[in-house]
Formats: sequence, structure tokens, C-alpha cells
Amino acid sequence: MSPPIAVVGGGSFGRSLARAACRVGQRVILWSRHEQRIDGAGETLVTTTQLSTLRQAELVFFAVPSPHVTALADELGRSLDGSHLLVHVSRGLLGPGLGTVSEVLGTRTPCRRVGALAGPLVAKNLAEGHPGGAIIGSAFPEVIEAVTDAIGGPRLRVYGTDDVVGVEVASALVGLVALALGYALRLGMEPGTLAVLATRGLAEATRVGEARGGSPRTFAGLAGAGDLIAAVAGDGRPEVEFGKALAEGLDLRAAAERAGAYVEGAALAASVAAFGRRFGIQVPLSLGIAKLMAGEIDAAQLAEALMARPAKRE
Repeated sequence: MSPPIAVVGGGSFGRSLARAACRVGQRVILWSRHEQRIDGAGETLVTTTQLSTLRQAELVFFAVPSPHVTALADELGRSLDGSHLLVHVSRGLLGPGLGTVSEVLGTRTPCRRVGALAGPLVAKNLAEGHPGGAIIGSAFPEVIEAVTDAIGGPRLRVYGTDDVVGVEVASALVGLVALALGYALRLGMEPGTLAVLATRGLAEATRVGEARGGSPRTFAGLAGAGDLIAAVAGDGRPEVEFGKALAEGLDLRAAAERAGAYVEGAALAASVAAFGRRFGIQVPLSLGIAKLMAGEIDAAQLAEALMARPAKRE
């Protein structure tokens, strides 16, 4: 019998990953700090509060918000070894240098075969089995193969790339752009304005990704453009709902409760803006969102600022 799949994190995305793996016939162990009850999951899904239980798995999905990554990676590292494959699904980047979660996992656990899962994945759609796609970034082909086997199937196409950094930066910054789009949508901005926000945001993400060592091609694929198209099309992702809630005047905590998930972009914009200043990269959208989050400007002023920038070649 093949080893079970492990999922670290009992939030909405972690639970959805567990359901997706069960749907294609995998046995799954879901870890959470608190007891979980997953209705309708059947006998193929078991829950635990003990990280040591995950040793029996080979592939471990790490579905934890970026602020908790380092501490939990240290804990998890005491239960795993170099035989485990470790793949995260965070949309976050860490610190002013925009460190990636895979870099943290590769240095603070014994696992060296790591990867990042991204693309137009939304917890609700993943849990319910709606048709979709995802991309797994890893330098190790066996990681890509393991993820494809774990959750891929007729209703979820999983693609692979060795551009891990590109996948992680694209995923994080698309989440940031989605937040801005949600804010703008709630204010009733026109499609042309939304198009400027989306396309300039993706161009900005590509510049940041290249500076971090990613490939521009990655940003034109599922991790970047594909993910952003899904957000614009209205896939109900938390970042858009978070932005809409902020536009209604809710504070950060209330907006997060409305979104139903931790939103990485709430803290990411300031880090990207600082990264841009440090390396001389133009990041007007991130800078504007940082000011928006700080209450220094509103969405209309952000759109006006972007529209007022000198037009250059695409």
C-alpha cells in the first residue's frame, strides 16, 4: 500500500487539499493544532494534532499562512527527514528581501526536495471538484510527479515547472493585484480601469519576479496570467472579497472575517514597495496598495495615479 498524503494546516485551503486528494483515491492525514471534523470525507481522511503522525507520509502539503511558516517549519522539521517531499501553497513572501516559503522550508527542515503549488486554485472550487488547473514549481521531477498523482485527475490538470521562485512570486503578487481589483470593483470602477490595474499589476509582478531570479515565461502561464484571469472572472477568491470589504469601510480584521481566510496581500504590499526602492524597480501598484492599506489614499486616487504615469512601450 502506498503511503498516505499529509496536509499541514486545518484552514479552508488545507481542508480543501485534503478533500481533493481523497477524491482521487488517496489516503490523507490532516494536521491541525486543534481537533478537526471533516464531514463527508469518509475513512480515507484522518485528522491529527500530532506532527509526528506525519512521518508515515512521503508527500507533505504545507498549507500555512506565511507569518507562521518559520515557527511551524522548525516544529515540523523534528518529525520529517530527507525522504519527505514538502510542497507549500502559501501566497506569501517573507521580509523586505521577499524571501520565499520554499527557501524557508528548505533551510529550516531536513527536507531538500521542496516545491510550491499555485495557479487558479480556490478552496471552495478545489473542495467541490470543479474543473480547473494548477502548477507545481520544483527543481525535483519526483516532487512534480508526486503532486500530480496526489491531486491531479480528469477535473484538475496539474502542470510542472522548475521555476520555483517564479511560481512563488507570481502567486503572491497576483494575490496582491486581486485585492486591488476587489477594492476597485466594489467602488464601481469601469472595465477599462480594471484592465489597467490587472495588466500593469502583472507587468509589475514580472519585474519583481525577474529581480528575484524567476523567468518571465512563468508570469504568462497559470501561476501569473491564468491565476489573474480567474480572479477577474470572479472565482470568489478571498483576496477579491477582502478588497471589496475594505472598500465598504471594514477594518482589516473584519475584512479578513468577511473573506473567510488569511489574506497575504494585506502585509505584502509594503514589502514589495521596499524591495522596489532597494533595487530600483518600478512597483507603482504595490506602492499604491501600500498607501491604500495605510489609509493615505483611496482606490480612485490609486487608479488616477496609475493612469497618470507616462505611457511606455508594452
